[in-house]
Amino acid sequence: MATAKKTAAGAATQIISLIPEDPAVPRPRLHKLIVKNFRAIGHKPVEIELDEIVVLVGPNNAGKSSILRAYDVAMKQGSSEGKLQIEDFPNGQVTQDALPEIELQTVVFDNAPGERWLAPTAAGEWLIREQWRWASPNDQPKRRGFDVGKGDWDDNVPWGAPAIANSRRPRPHRIEAFSSPDVQTKEIVELLLTVLKDKLKAYRTNGPEQQKSDYENLIDQISEFQKRVVASAAEEMQRMETEISSMLEKVFPKHRIKLDAKPESDVEKAYTPFKASPEVLMGPDGGYLGKVAQQGSGARRTLLWAALKYLTESAAAKDGSARPHVLLLDEPEICLHPNAIREAKEVLYALPETKNWQVMITTHSPIFIDLAKDNTTVVRVERDQDEAIRSVTLHRPSKVQLDENDRQNLKALNACDPYLNEFFFGGDVIVVEGDTEYTAFQLLKSLNAAKYRNIHVIRARGKGAILTVLKILNQFSARYAVLHDSDVPLTKKGGASPAWGANASIREAIEKGSTPGAVIHVVSVPNFEVALFGEEASTDKPYNTLTRLNASEDMRNRAGSLLDALLDAAQPTHAPFRRWTTLQELGAALPVAAGN
Repeated sequence: MATAKKTAAGAATQIISLIPEDPAVPRPRLHKLIVKNFRAIGHKPVEIELDEIVVLVGPNNAGKSSILRAYDVAMKQGSSEGKLQIEDFPNGQVTQDALPEIELQTVVFDNAPGERWLAPTAAGEWLIREQWRWASPNDQPKRRGFDVGKGDWDDNVPWGAPAIANSRRPRPHRIEAFSSPDVQTKEIVELLLTVLKDKLKAYRTNGPEQQKSDYENLIDQISEFQKRVVASAAEEMQRMETEISSMLEKVFPKHRIKLDAKPESDVEKAYTPFKASPEVLMGPDGGYLGKVAQQGSGARRTLLWAALKYLTESAAAKDGSARPHVLLLDEPEICLHPNAIREAKEVLYALPETKNWQVMITTHSPIFIDLAKDNTTVVRVERDQDEAIRSVTLHRPSKVQLDENDRQNLKALNACDPYLNEFFFGGDVIVVEGDTEYTAFQLLKSLNAAKYRNIHVIRARGKGAILTVLKILNQFSARYAVLHDSDVPLTKKGGASPAWGANASIREAIEKGSTPGAVIHVVSVPNFEVALFGEEASTDKPYNTLTRLNASEDMRNRAGSLLDALLDAAQPTHAPFRRWTTLQELGAALPVAAGN
């Protein structure tokens, strides 16, 4: 039964239960994961702020998969999978001052293990902190809870035994990039059983007015039966220990036995409605249906996405009665056709809409980053100069504060350029206004691959979209470059030009989000084609740019000089390309540019 708990302030009471009786009350969710001395992650902690969708990006072998495994292994305390191997310890060695440690912070709204563990947040939520530490390989970890009153860790723990505690947190579903067919099959089966079990646990013979589900009533009965049986057997157990010990002592003096027959703390194990090892079979309609583990990798991955899609659309996922889950997925793009990758992205982003799922993935594909959503955090995991792994939150919606106009800009940009979000993966970022500049710089990259291999050009397709991109870049990057047209102060009808006024808005956005001089800001007076070629093409501007640059080494050198100036503030710009000046100075420069 749920119990009443006072708030930290000692005010009104709250009703405590894992799955709130009120469907409007949010489910528990993961808040933060902190990992150190685990696999390739060293003494400096790697912190991951959890969102509905977390995308981990970064180079190969940087520790992204270790982060996914951290939550999974902590949740499997008490089983063989909760033990670490020597390879999981830093450098494959056990060092007492560098033991593997994982901290998990969970937010609950209507559930708590005790007031001492509850840290109230500004958002009116309860934050519970737990820590796991492994002292040696092949041993279970030591679990501790953070006592809010003491302000320190305590050997006592929230929620008690591991099995009970695990049921109070979102259940993990870990799918590795290159796991064996048997492991992949097991995960798919567990995903599908999730729906059936949640449906079973929520079933009420007498409808919604029934206080407890039939399953909960059954578990209560089993629990009571278990207590009675254990109590009735206690006397026999004592007699058994005494008599056998007396026999044993005749051969081994001062020896005795102790029968460790404690009651099973996870009562739900006593009742399983389905067979221990259910299977999913797959094959042609009317033909032979074989085990999924015997199918090809492409078929297994496709089945995985079909199962996930079903989870997002099933009634059980939408009725608010299911236990929360977290999907931990390595490189979802593996073995998928480009069209299927886009479909997979939509499936992943749909999972949190059920309010019962969080998703954390590693990926090398920018397609899986959708900044138009307001529930996506992007974290880059990389090694610094001393090879220590660090995490940098590149994008968090609550910090960047995109408005509806920004979201529409991003939707349009994503539709036109699926690789827009490559800048999250590292490199020198240059934001340009349109296709013409993008075409010129991409050509230079292809002709000078070694020199320009590390640059990423973002085409914003308009000054309004530049402002949206700058909001995102300002959140995590102190250094980038911007190139856009100056345009002219007046329209052809003599009115004030919005494009001209946008110059000041762009400059303001740059100065607001960076240290002085960190961002290289260059304008083309009055536009890129006129500034580079002295004239403007009437049609097919990108193609015209490509043709003229291919035909003229002098033009390529001029464009290369501009690109170099965007990468290095020490390199000069040549008129009519100008580093940022005031609008008045730009206006004075317009006749000069026109005269060229």
